[in-house]
Amino acid sequence: MDVIALDDPTDAQIRQWHAVLAAVHAADPAGEPAPEAEHTAERLLGAGAETRLWAVPDGAGGFAAVAALRLPGGPGADRPAEIDIQVRPGHRRRGVGGRLLAVAAGGLRADGRSSVIAQVLAGTPAVPFLESYGFECVVTLRGLLLRLDDLPEGRVAGLVAAGPPGYGLVRWRGVVPDEHADALARAKDAMADLAEYEGTPWDAHRVRETAEMVAKRGDDLYTVAALRGPAIAGFTEVVVPLGAAGRAAQYDTAVVPEHRGRRLGIWVKAAMLEWLATERPDVREIETDNAGDNVHMLAVNEELGFRWQRESREYLARAADLPR
Repeated sequence: MDVIALDDPTDAQIRQWHAVLAAVHAADPAGEPAPEAEHTAERLLGAGAETRLWAVPDGAGGFAAVAALRLPGGPGADRPAEIDIQVRPGHRRRGVGGRLLAVAAGGLRADGRSSVIAQVLAGTPAVPFLESYGFECVVTLRGLLLRLDDLPEGRVAGLVAAGPPGYGLVRWRGVVPDEHADALARAKDAMADLAEYEGTPWDAHRVRETAEMVAKRGDDLYTVAALRGPAIAGFTEVVVPLGAAGRAAQYDTAVVPEHRGRRLGIWVKAAMLEWLATERPDVREIETDNAGDNVHMLAVNEELGFRWQRESREYLARAADLPR
């Protein structure tokens, strides 16, 4: 089975890619909704120049496996690449994933990257696969789910009303407004203790780039921030995926160290829920991942009503250690 590059995937190739995702989900669902064909198409067509796509044909008109390598920040950026390899259950343990990894590793090195990360579900075949190629687990993530219909009446409004004195709320959809771009970048650096391996500071360009990437794949990014003067003291982000079937994804939440201890985290999260209730009433569930040792944010989410759903892991490998 040969590896083929999908520089400009056709409609048929997109359908074949989605069929792989659907087969993997059926084997390893972890409580998540099945992937939507429309969402898969938007992700592939909106991947842009920073993403490389490969597939292994199965010899019967479909794909046995697919791989996506994201190279954020442009060629040679001092940031880890991100890889996602999906192999149909019936084609596992045949070296298909390894061939995709070798090709992706070549793309990684050609771009001048020194490392790559992968996030996978715990307890699935992806874990021993990555570990067999020298990936090391750097973060264990607890997957939590909030069902909005389970929230007591008045709970969200009460949390919003109890916001700390001296702070104000601001919100936006999509790319951050220019007047808050630098402040948001500084606030995002407050998450550095949760991802030491990433290494690259946030700046206004990177903040905008991330939001633009979300928009290119057809998803909607919502941000709520707590302000102290012009500074962002804390913020939270939620992404509503295209074709999400009622489920949104919590992205970054952080409180700047000097503003911690004032319940800003739960305040901005509650304000987000209040906003989504009017802006996106179709959203009935929100999923999130928290680092297992992030005790404070786990407590915030559990107080809001998030409940354990799954465990996933983030793995890191050096480009020099990957197969050629």
